[in-house]
Amino acid sequence: MFWRILITVLFISCLEGHAQTHVSGQEDTTEVHSDTASHIPLPPINKGRTIGVSVGIGVVWGGSMAGLSQIWYKGMERSPWHTFDDSKEWLQMDKAGHLYTANKISQLTGYLYQWAGWKNNTAAWMGFGVGVGYLFTLESLDATGKDWGFSWSDMGANTLGSGLYLAQQLAWKEQRFVLKFSYRNSLYAQYRPGTLGETFPERLLKDYNGQTYWMSISPGSFMKNTKFPKWLCVSVGYGIDGKLHGLDNSYTVVQNGESMTFHAKRQVLFSLDIDFSKLPIKKPWLKAIVKQFNYLKLPFPTLILTGNQWRGEWIYF
Repeated sequence: MFWRILITVLFISCLEGHAQTHVSGQEDTTEVHSDTASHIPLPPINKGRTIGVSVGIGVVWGGSMAGLSQIWYKGMERSPWHTFDDSKEWLQMDKAGHLYTANKISQLTGYLYQWAGWKNNTAAWMGFGVGVGYLFTLESLDATGKDWGFSWSDMGANTLGSGLYLAQQLAWKEQRFVLKFSYRNSLYAQYRPGTLGETFPERLLKDYNGQTYWMSISPGSFMKNTKFPKWLCVSVGYGIDGKLHGLDNSYTVVQNGESMTFHAKRQVLFSLDIDFSKLPIKKPWLKAIVKQFNYLKLPFPTLILTGNQWRGEWIYF
């Protein structure tokens, strides 16, 4: 499901970047819609922008569902609405993807409504509702597919991701715990290309061994009267290694007459990162563009715990 909602996230992010570029050029509201926007009084709600944002979200929402119904679900054998327990698959890496995606959809939606002049708390609740609601609709499409089903664990991850955005906006009026994503080619897709992907775009979305989901935390955001840069973050990541099957943690492949058995393990990673939204960039248009890089974790020296073994890499992405 991750790839199906990634396109939506990217599309909404373009709208958000466009909106911030325009609002940044206006007097008295230059930083109104940045991460720390709510520390500055908001102008009255702009009805035109509100209508535009709402219609835009509705078009993306309805259009993407209609498109998926015709493209992804077309020809699929249908069944009555049912649930499906996939909570134990892929060592929960797919749940990390749901958490990340829901968080970004909610964050982007909240930014758009702040751009339209809504107060922080109201915009945050709207972002939460759109994030959970959109992914609930998408999950409901799975509920009628014979080979899939409505996943409560997916919805739990979706709600947690949107809730993380909401809680931070209500508590601090900014995001201090930023979810990020990174990918590097793994060695395992070649052994199961049908499952893990044949081309790079397929592997990017399907090979969980190459994905890492991060939480980047800004210590400076919790410090008052300090010169510690708020843009400098410590980052904790989660990934897996050696996972070739959704449920089985041991998988044997035979290649050129030789058998190889891979054993799946969880990974916890520790690194540094940069919060692009907190960089001291004065040009509003440049800040709006640079901020979009906050979806990705930057390469930095990293400590990696795989199973019970530690190792380090000077540059990890």
